[in-house]
Amino acid sequence: MRRNYIEQTVNKCPHCTSIDIIGYGSAKGSRRFKCKNCNKTFTEYTGTWLANLKRRDVVDKYVELMLQEKSLNKIKSELEINKKTAFDWRHKILSSIENQGNTSCFLGITESDETFFLQSEKGSCDLDRKSRKRGGSAKKHGINNEQVAVVVTCDRNQEIDLTVATLGRITKNNLEKILGSRVDQNTILCTDSHITYKGFALDHNLEHHSLKANLKQHVKDKVYHIQHINSIDSRLKPWVNNHFHGVSTKFLQNYMNWFRLKETTKKSKEVVLEFYTKSIQDSKAWLRFKNIPNRYKSLVNLLPTPD
Repeated sequence: MRRNYIEQTVNKCPHCTSIDIIGYGSAKGSRRFKCKNCNKTFTEYTGTWLANLKRRDVVDKYVELMLQEKSLNKIKSELEINKKTAFDWRHKILSSIENQGNTSCFLGITESDETFFLQSEKGSCDLDRKSRKRGGSAKKHGINNEQVAVVVTCDRNQEIDLTVATLGRITKNNLEKILGSRVDQNTILCTDSHITYKGFALDHNLEHHSLKANLKQHVKDKVYHIQHINSIDSRLKPWVNNHFHGVSTKFLQNYMNWFRLKETTKKSKEVVLEFYTKSIQDSKAWLRFKNIPNRYKSLVNLLPTPD
């Protein structure tokens, strides 16, 4: 196992974030520490996606195969691990990159639009409806609660965000939760003519340029458009629907995290190393992974999503 990939520096307690920590021996091959503030012990992997993994010897190879987008069956065969293990590792890893980079503000011209995926319970053995063929369609016409809205936002500095918002039409509250803390007076918002974006822009006193597609208005003043969003969507949909043959709505946000990683690292020469460096720093990844079922229930029941 290449320790230069997975070893990380521990400088604070994952439980209380105190920096007053001391070495406390070892546990199952990992360094152990104790926090003088809360008196809790932890290892270098506590809370991260590497916590509690029994086959840490194949982690490096797993990540390389995953980032090459190999199927679970191929990963299972090559690493001789259980397919359920391969699936769980995928989503532990993807849970670790959810909050990477999505705390800074969108600067300058910022495009935002929603795209929709048909609600899916792929992999569920407990359906309360008749199963449908892969790639089916909604029973109702137009945008409705059988469709999952994903808000896609990017600025011209390559800052990208893809967030699962709600079932059906998005609301101003959805936009506030997703974008409210990431816009300021330096943000120039470009969207379609949906009234939700207009209300959001007014609330935040943003310069707003709306484009009316029904009038074939695609560019304003030769600079304001949402063509970057349309380009992202043209890559996103085939990736989800063709490469993975659709994904369960329960795990849709994780695949949005993955696609965002693809977009932001596609020019990098050290994607695997860059990914490792960022992902193992998230001490909330394990909790986020365990909370996936609750987040899904909140989405389909239209309840407030837990943190």
